[in-house]
Amino acid sequence: MARVLIVGCGCRGRRLARDLIDDGHSVRGTTRDSAALDEIEALGAEAEVADPDRLGTLLPLLQGVSGVCWLMGSASGPADAVGALHGPRLRSLQEKLVDSPARGLVYEAAGTVEPELLAAGSTLVRELGKTFHMPVEIVEEPPGNLEAWAASMRAAVGALLA
Repeated sequence: MARVLIVGCGCRGRRLARDLIDDGHSVRGTTRDSAALDEIEALGAEAEVADPDRLGTLLPLLQGVSGVCWLMGSASGPADAVGALHGPRLRSLQEKLVDSPARGLVYEAAGTVEPELLAAGSTLVRELGKTFHMPVEIVEEPPGNLEAWAASMRAAVGALLA
């Protein structure tokens, strides 16, 4: 099976990691907090400290990865930093994926982030996917229903890797 990088492997990311591992995939999950590494590793995933605000910390993690899940739908922090995760940072990541082993990107387009930012991120991902002939999947399932969200994310990863 494939290796998937989950950027933002918090509570929902760990749930997705467990599901993908159950499907036979290898998972590499990122966290900004080194104290969370053990929780990710306890699932059987590779855990790495990386910051989506600093793409240089993510790029080495693309080695051997077939797909990337960008779980920033409920990112918190200063408005400009959150906006960058759904705009310039997302654009830069997707541009760098073109020259990596990763086949494509799954974008979480629902959560607590302003709906306008999520919609702009979705548009950006679709446009760059077309430009670069890169498979992309947009998940608009609200994370409030974890079971439905997890099923949608799992299906999106499956479609991306198919």
